[in-house]
Amino acid sequence: MKKVNTHKVSIIMGSQSDYSTMQNCEKVFKILKIRFETKIISAHRTPKRMFEYAKTAEKNNISVIIAGAGGSAHLPGMVAAITRIPVIGVPIESKKLKGLDSLLSIAQMPKGIPVGTVAIGKDGAVNAALFAASIISNFDKKIKKNLENWRTKQTKSVKKKPN
Repeated sequence: MKKVNTHKVSIIMGSQSDYSTMQNCEKVFKILKIRFETKIISAHRTPKRMFEYAKTAEKNNISVIIAGAGGSAHLPGMVAAITRIPVIGVPIESKKLKGLDSLLSIAQMPKGIPVGTVAIGKDGAVNAALFAASIISNFDKKIKKNLENWRTKQTKSVKKKPN
């Protein structure tokens, strides 16, 4: 009987407008062949949905949660406060403060409730996906190999001399 990859990453975001950033996680997961789900869950507008999601994430076979949030960016921290699953926060770029408000809200969690934090915007979303892949690769040989291949390809893409 073939063993099925049971690891799944959950990509969550506070609103539809965050998807243009968070879809970069999906692109990485498709390349690395990592199972994922994508949901809109607002800490402020859908608090009951957020609570139920975080409370049942482990039972739903989620290995890592990537939470994108803008502005006051409470989603990653609130979810991390409810579940023991690793949470990676992606600060979404805002119009007023260019995402600095989001970055500080996610990075400045009080001790006892850690949230891994990456760069603001699309690059941060890619790094969040790679970070999640790194976590999962500790327990999944196929993901480890796919991640190693990603890094080898990345290394080979760097030219030795400028054009």
